[in-house]
Amino acid sequence: MGEYILAPKRRKDWGVIWLSSSRKEDIRRVQLTGKSTYIVSLPKKWVDEVGIEKGDSLTVIPRNDKTLLLVPISVKRPEKPQEVVINLAPGEKVGSIIRKVVSHYLVGYSTIRLISRGDRITSQQRRSIKDFVRRKLVGTEIISDSRDTVTLQVLLNYPELSIQDALRRMYIISTSMHRDVITALKELNRDLTLEVVSIDDEVDRFSFYIIRQLKSAVQDDNILKELGLNQPKDCLGFRLITKSVERIADHAVCIAQNILRIETPIDEEIIAKFNHVSAYTINLFDDAILSLYKQDYTLADDVVERKTQLDQYEDDLLTLISRNVSEEEAKASLRLVVESIRRTVEYTSDIAEIVLNLTITKDTT
Repeated sequence: MGEYILAPKRRKDWGVIWLSSSRKEDIRRVQLTGKSTYIVSLPKKWVDEVGIEKGDSLTVIPRNDKTLLLVPISVKRPEKPQEVVINLAPGEKVGSIIRKVVSHYLVGYSTIRLISRGDRITSQQRRSIKDFVRRKLVGTEIISDSRDTVTLQVLLNYPELSIQDALRRMYIISTSMHRDVITALKELNRDLTLEVVSIDDEVDRFSFYIIRQLKSAVQDDNILKELGLNQPKDCLGFRLITKSVERIADHAVCIAQNILRIETPIDEEIIAKFNHVSAYTINLFDDAILSLYKQDYTLADDVVERKTQLDQYEDDLLTLISRNVSEEEAKASLRLVVESIRRTVEYTSDIAEIVLNLTITKDTT
């Protein structure tokens, strides 16, 4: 109520514009005054209903679908609350507190205040909250910390880190994790393996950040543009791609965890095969992300097609493992490594398929 949408009746005939509300359509003819000013009258019923008077102002908002949204200055649009207070029950588990913080961060609150309903926030709760914020929430700082209150403030503004840049960072980290974990497999390097596990926090940080921004962008065209997206449907595509990249990083962690269970050196032929399959997987991942940033339907389609080559590589690896590895625990761990590589390729293919959906109209027009 109180808003109207203006849209061209026929794209090639801008002499006619229709003005619609949620209840009906009303034809209005565009007129020219002077040499460069186009005007269109407003329906009297709507003007009376909203309470517009001579001299009042309207906000005119261009939208991605080529329509105009008219909003009277007097009509205040609901604003998203900027601050939320989370009351902590006495003895509340840390996991429950963290989930509440994440939920409110993703919804878009800029200030999250945690207040204990008991005597105090325990040392364990306080340490866990601080550690989680530091490791997982981009642009978030603890601005006050007292006996019974911890206040979090999100300081990062939308233009400071675009969704594309955050996703690119996720991709770079995930690729590095997969390269390092294969090196760790070759050398049975425990330190490098543990480093891969710890780096996953960085991927999660950017994932949370992107989801937070997408939730805001899908509701506000201005935020959408600030984040570098073109239209609301892009939000769903980027949300799914973000999840796939996050899962690719998770599988690097799974590989690392399985390496920690292997104690004896691995046969060189198996290592060589793992190197080959890893290079193939990373190359597919590179091309899937490149197809997104270039909006390249053909490249994305090629990624999906090349995915099928994994079947032969997987069979070769499993045959080598069965033939050359005698220790059962090592054999089981290496098979799980192969499974994680397969899942990585599947998530890569998912990314490419989403790019196909995002670019199909562009490719066929």
